[in-house]
Amino acid sequence: MKLAAVILAGGQSQRMGQDKALLELEGISLLRRTWEVAHSLTPDVQIVTSRRDLYQSHLPATAQWLDEAAPAGPLVAFHQALLAVPAASGDWLLLLACDLPNLQAAPLQQWSQALATLPAAAISYVPQTPLGWEPLCGFYRRACVSSLQAYLATGQRSFQGWLDQSTVVAIPDVPVGLLANCNTPADWQRLTQP
Repeated sequence: MKLAAVILAGGQSQRMGQDKALLELEGISLLRRTWEVAHSLTPDVQIVTSRRDLYQSHLPATAQWLDEAAPAGPLVAFHQALLAVPAASGDWLLLLACDLPNLQAAPLQQWSQALATLPAAAISYVPQTPLGWEPLCGFYRRACVSSLQAYLATGQRSFQGWLDQSTVVAIPDVPVGLLANCNTPADWQRLTQP
């Protein structure tokens, strides 16, 4: 099954006080780590950002970029990517936030193998926690674009709201900590301190 991947790197990192995409673990930026995981699943990886000039030196010269038209949040950026990624890239897109320090390829590879078994009505395959969906580490059927356009036309911009009104299959058995992200300096310190 052909698959494309989209990495969102458009957040302002206001609570962190510095650009989360450029935080380093073991000398590698979070953006690069995320790109490497995505690239291990597919060579078709697009980074959506309005700061390409800032990030370009952190990725290989072959990295593919989608310039974010006007930063308006992750759902709008995802919509832009859905429209821009060629249909020949496959029926499914893997969507990732750039700030998932514990992300690993093996679980994503395992999850991708389940895509062919999902009901035709399912627009996405994403983890779910007691707090809601984890939309920035999941798989989206390209056909979800019409549903997403209708939702955005109402003026709403919430991934949770869109997924709550859609047919979504929850990914089972998500490894503890895999989806941890860092929004504040305290989050980062908890993650990086032994």
